[in-house]
Amino acid sequence: MSEMRFDDDVVIVTGAGRGLGREYALAFAARGAAVVVNDIGAEADGSGGSRAVAQGVVDEIVAAGGRAVADTNSVATSEGAAAIVQTALDQFGKLTVLVNNAGTIAYARLPEIGDADWRRMLSVTLDGAFHMSRAAWPLMAAQGYGRIVNTTSNAGFAGNETLAHYGAAKLGVAGLTKCMAQ
Repeated sequence: MSEMRFDDDVVIVTGAGRGLGREYALAFAARGAAVVVNDIGAEADGSGGSRAVAQGVVDEIVAAGGRAVADTNSVATSEGAAAIVQTALDQFGKLTVLVNNAGTIAYARLPEIGDADWRRMLSVTLDGAFHMSRAAWPLMAAQGYGRIVNTTSNAGFAGNETLAHYGAAKLGVAGLTKCMAQ
């Protein structure tokens, strides 16, 4: 069986600076795609931020002979999402694949989750998938082609008492995905 190739694709991977997002970005690039490596450089809990995180993945891709650009706009706002999509258009002329991977994770029991913690979890994980999909959708529809991949988790079903806000956000992404597919 031959290797799946993405030579004509332009891919945005959100949350691509570390973990699974980084692996997705590297894999797409290794198979020929031009990649927008989006990451604000925050820690897993959403704190901090550094452009060096996204740029480090871009440097790996370019060193291996691939094409990539770093983007540090936030998926948590519609303006940030529009800017990320614009980066793909400005740098590579189109967008064919969106991988909504950005998210945060923090462990706390329900009574310990503050309003800001709840909102941060939802704004990146769920709202981010919504904002990015909404920004990419018209382009993909107009060109008659595109793929949106949303990453989720079974955390909402797993019954872990310290992942209420994470599980809720990830199940929201699953619901959004189902509705978009329809």
